[in-house]
Amino acid sequence: MSTNDNVEDVLYEEHPAMFRNRPVYFVFCCLLIAAFGIGLVMLLIWYFQSIGTTLIITEERTTLRRGVFSKYTNEVTHDNVRNVQIAQTFLQRIMGVGNVGISSAGQAGVEIFVRGIPDPERVREIIHNGSRGEYEPA
Repeated sequence: MSTNDNVEDVLYEEHPAMFRNRPVYFVFCCLLIAAFGIGLVMLLIWYFQSIGTTLIITEERTTLRRGVFSKYTNEVTHDNVRNVQIAQTFLQRIMGVGNVGISSAGQAGVEIFVRGIPDPERVREIIHNGSRGEYEPA
């Protein structure tokens, strides 16, 4: 905990990666820019979805925030985490990104799910260390 008890230290904060998460789709959109111009619209929508999604891990909780104009927030405290799921395709493993799902003891399904997060193994380590009270600096 920091000196101010109301402020939690942020251990991890990332937006989903665009190119590293879906390189084939990225190249496809770029080709559509040259061919029809519609690829630019697709890239802009994808870009705003990426910057509008943030995974934040503090000493006590994991929070997923979505939205640029409207907001959706979901958070799970580390002492309630039951399961952290990491899923990576072959290309995602090469690029160092993956999909992260977090379940808590209070819900039946996955409460937080986000695609294309950089360094998903680090996310899992931080959450597991946080649930045991062992915090690691970012």
